[in-house]
Amino acid sequence: MQQEPLRIPIRPDASAASLAPALDALARGALVAVPTDTLYTLVARADLAAATERLTALCGEPAARLVRGVDELPKPTPMLRRLASRHWPGPLVLALPERWRAPAHPIAAKLIAAAPFALAGVECASDPQSVPASAQVACTLDAGPARLAERAAVLECVAGRLRLVRAGLFDLAALRATAGLRIGFVCTGNTCRSPMAEGLARAALGIRLGVAPERIGELGFTVQSMGVYASPGDPASDHAVATLAARGIDLAEHRAQVALPELVSRLDRVYALTRSHLQALKQSLPPGKDRHCALLDPDGRDISDPIGGPRSAYEQVASQIERAISARLDEWA
Repeated sequence: MQQEPLRIPIRPDASAASLAPALDALARGALVAVPTDTLYTLVARADLAAATERLTALCGEPAARLVRGVDELPKPTPMLRRLASRHWPGPLVLALPERWRAPAHPIAAKLIAAAPFALAGVECASDPQSVPASAQVACTLDAGPARLAERAAVLECVAGRLRLVRAGLFDLAALRATAGLRIGFVCTGNTCRSPMAEGLARAALGIRLGVAPERIGELGFTVQSMGVYASPGDPASDHAVATLAARGIDLAEHRAQVALPELVSRLDRVYALTRSHLQALKQSLPPGKDRHCALLDPDGRDISDPIGGPRSAYEQVASQIERAISARLDEWA
């Protein structure tokens, strides 16, 4: 019969010094059971292959690196930062494909902060008495029953895909909405500049995310355009359609819509094509509700109006918009 691991009673407000037995055990390569905001988690030194292999074998699933926040991830993207800002610390594991988690329980957080080495963990039990009996488990930090009765959600975040490996407390729609952005572009009549910006932004996001432009919604992104003085239902101008068609982008089905305050308020980012459009947006919204509105060009330049001009004017405008979107893209994905 395997010997039960030593149980060490511990309070959530315990000092870092009380974690010394657990840290000593981890330093030797042993496993330690730690309370988290979901289940008790078996923890090992992440830099000792033998320890993490024992951890995975005992628990039957890949271990997650335990961190304090998103800045410890390798190359965190804007999407990962948005997910982490909303759900970390908390019951969400990000599979990148290596798994990462920032647990919210104060004992787990103190252990991660105090350890002079990286930690990895796998959930194992709902209460201290159910921690697996193994010669490799040195001790359990006993803070009473686990807060939640289910495991943390596991979200796979790899190029071109957001996939919920395990649901936990979250559904995929909510996680997609957090990871992505609802982006809008605003000009005057929503027939020239803003439709071109919409099409070019969707194409640029598709390239950045590694999916076809029509699939960016699977990663939580929506892109639309509108006009401060639009006539609803108007099509995009012929030159705008032709200019983007030459770039492989179809505007034939575009129909104008008005930049109504309720529509603008539902978006995460709204980009005006000129300073006058931005001023009109700000005046239409309640005080303090326009912080998500900005000029498209981060250098403060207006996107010139090609209306009534030749096809070459539209080509120049498309190039202006492409440069502005390229400058904004690192904020989005």
